[in-house]
Amino acid sequence: MRLDDPWDDAPASGWGELDGAGSFAPAGPPGPVDPQRGYSAAGIYLEVQRSEAFQEVRRRYRRFVVPATLAFLVWYLAYVVVAITAPGLMARPVAGAVNVAMVAGLGQFLTTFLLTGAYARHARLRRDRAALDLRWETQEMTRGVGR
Repeated sequence: MRLDDPWDDAPASGWGELDGAGSFAPAGPPGPVDPQRGYSAAGIYLEVQRSEAFQEVRRRYRRFVVPATLAFLVWYLAYVVVAITAPGLMARPVAGAVNVAMVAGLGQFLTTFLLTGAYARHARLRRDRAALDLRWETQEMTRGVGR
């Protein structure tokens, strides 16, 4: 069965492959498969991974995800710690039967939805175009590999 999708490629050498003795095969540097054809698919992907464009996409991703994850984790842990250490505060009524704990718990859900929307917006505005350009470039580079 042959698939033309470059993203559904066989794993790179050394990624879970066993040699004849039952141990993992050593990962060698990907080199040219055939001098007339160019690099192997693994070599092309490693070249793209080392490129400045790919590194910029990764930097943009990390600049959003790391602070957002830390902020949400702190907010969640603060909710849990306050619920454990200050049950009187959490039981304080806000409006009728609604107390501080219920408002904070609903705030967790609201924060999740807001963070999801912010992530999608960030990806659309800051990373998707560059990632798509990298994908097309990679597909063009791998077009003749393995045929």
